[in-house]
Amino acid sequence: MPADADKQDLSSRQLRCVVSLARYGSFVAAAADLNMSQPALTRAIMRVEETLGVRLFTRSTRRVALTGAGGEFVPVAERLLADLEISVQNMRALQSRERGQLVIACLMSVAYGVLPKVIADYHQRHRGVDLEIREGLLSTVIEDVRSGLVDFGIGDITNSPALPDAIEATPLRDERFRVVLRTDHRLAARRRLGMKDLRDETVITMPFGAGMRRLIDGSAATAGIGFDRTITVSQFATVFSLVRSGIGVSIVPESALAIEPDPSVRSLPLTNPAITRKLGLLRIRNRPTSPAAEGFLDLLGIAPSPNL
Repeated sequence: MPADADKQDLSSRQLRCVVSLARYGSFVAAAADLNMSQPALTRAIMRVEETLGVRLFTRSTRRVALTGAGGEFVPVAERLLADLEISVQNMRALQSRERGQLVIACLMSVAYGVLPKVIADYHQRHRGVDLEIREGLLSTVIEDVRSGLVDFGIGDITNSPALPDAIEATPLRDERFRVVLRTDHRLAARRRLGMKDLRDETVITMPFGAGMRRLIDGSAATAGIGFDRTITVSQFATVFSLVRSGIGVSIVPESALAIEPDPSVRSLPLTNPAITRKLGLLRIRNRPTSPAAEGFLDLLGIAPSPNL
């Protein structure tokens, strides 16, 4: 057996003793920095020197100085301690991602058409995280974000300058609106429909507080028409149920089409004018991002806010 086989490996505590003594040049100051007794520090330094087989420090009555070997070893010890700290932080962050709670506010159409695949991927990777999706109108999403009730929201940022100053918006995707109608509707054979084509139709739409309702009404006004007959509902599932029943037509964002695929319902591009909205991530400006939220933002391709 080699003569040095029974020597102990160096511990992180011993490395910190070397680094602290080199920094302060005093056993008294280094012991205070490490919150340990001076005799314990002296023993730790002696064990390190014994393990390495070299003197790291020269001692005098007034000062402790590094030897040549000590000057070479201290940077190595600092690097090892820094690498260890980074590894520990990474493992803690990974553990935090695997456990915890994530609360997201979003538009109903986003919950139906945009999030399911992302949620499936997230749940597969982070099974220990409890996920809550709060679906609602844009005004509700904004209020949930502003109040800090949710980690972040996903909503319509087409008019992002109108958002509260405390909320920042990050673009995610643009989506166009389409007309949905029964396949046996008189307009179903068209390749596309303009707003004026819907003048005489019963239009099934969302409440006035919905961002998409404002976009649709504004587009109709631009085309110089007003809908004479409307039915207002608050759920996309109801919209499609009424369309399927032949009661009327509707104008919905593309993401809503994933709700209830049905061979009896067809969607056509809306033109003259077309309606497009911009979906974006809504979060409080400069609010630290939780580890659980970071994992979800990774899947959305968005960098987390800096942890101040």
